[in-house]
Amino acid sequence: MPTISFPYGKQHLEYNFSDAELKGVLTSRIEEYIPTADSATLVQTAIEQPIGSVRLCEKARGKNNVVIIASDHTRPVPSKIIMPLMLSEIRKGNPNANITILIATGCHRGTTKDELINKFGADIVENENIYIHDCDEEEKLVNIGTLPSGSECLINKIAIEADLLVAEGFIEPHFFAGYSGGRKSVLPGIAGRQTVLANHCSEFIAHKNSRTGILDDNPIHNDMLWAAKQAKLEFIVNVVLNSKKEPIFAVAGDFQAAHKAGTDFIADLCAVDKVPADIVISTNGGYPLDQNVYQAVKGMTAAEATVKENGVIIMLAASNDGTGGEHFYRQLSDEPDVDKTMEKFLSRSRNQTAPDQWQSQILIRILQKARVIYVSEMPCDMVEKMHMIPASSLDDAINKAKTLINSKNLKITAIPEGVSVVVR
Repeated sequence: MPTISFPYGKQHLEYNFSDAELKGVLTSRIEEYIPTADSATLVQTAIEQPIGSVRLCEKARGKNNVVIIASDHTRPVPSKIIMPLMLSEIRKGNPNANITILIATGCHRGTTKDELINKFGADIVENENIYIHDCDEEEKLVNIGTLPSGSECLINKIAIEADLLVAEGFIEPHFFAGYSGGRKSVLPGIAGRQTVLANHCSEFIAHKNSRTGILDDNPIHNDMLWAAKQAKLEFIVNVVLNSKKEPIFAVAGDFQAAHKAGTDFIADLCAVDKVPADIVISTNGGYPLDQNVYQAVKGMTAAEATVKENGVIIMLAASNDGTGGEHFYRQLSDEPDVDKTMEKFLSRSRNQTAPDQWQSQILIRILQKARVIYVSEMPCDMVEKMHMIPASSLDDAINKAKTLINSKNLKITAIPEGVSVVVR
């Protein structure tokens, strides 16, 4: 009997499947890929051989006000590797540069000092200038124009006033922007709430191209691309990670050209054909991506793409940080009829988008197709109020799913890393 291990928080949950019930295991080929060098060497080589750009040290010459956009605590970017190399490269070109690390929180809560230390190490936190973006801090936002979607593009002025704007990040499949990384450092990373809301409007979320692995004619991606150009994002360092959150590939250089090289690489490894099944088990890749329900919706979309109509999705996400947002929670818990909530979302214009509406909309879309059993550390009543079925363990979840399906010939598809595959 095959045994499959699923990442869950900082541990793994295992299950022994029978050959008869396990229909397929969807995994990317990222785990099979053998890196050409160790993590630090991969990043350093990418910085030394930028794509579509001169080296970062050359760009830094004569630039006294340099801003590095860095991801926040919800992203597994290996900043302890990337940031020291970027700082060194910038100072190689301008030893006296005034450098600010701007934490791209988007609309998330602010990153704590302990989380910063965990991310960068104590040395960088104590000795570098770090500013945590707040999407509601109006005095820090500046309007840089009108997005293709028609909304004002409000961006943190620390970035806009920089002589040189660069970013670190990582590239993975993204459930409505196509892929993460690159231009996302600017929008939503350091954008105002109003701008993020307009970009994540119900019309765009419902668009057929606002899906995992799609960039062409993706309206959400187009807005993000415009914002990054207008903000003058000049250079990125992005990595691709394996399940251990170790870099296996790195790109650096022009934010569009380098990002495309990264997405081309990952698209080749992550695409998998769907294996329709009654029950689909997925994860959000473990910590830090499964800290809350909000983030876990991403892993659910992989299961959504292959679960049969009226089937069951089992989502494994520790969710130690809870729901991930009061708006998100209330949009689901306050109305017992998810169809009514979806109708309300779809009736709103781009500039009427409510905070976290996009995540609720996608979760409801999933719930309209399948029942969701949620394995987490959250109180059962909170899970139930979000229209999901709580389970205390993977064994418990599978038993409940089998009861719901009530078929002697049910089939299960497993997706150990729901955020790392593009299900076609």
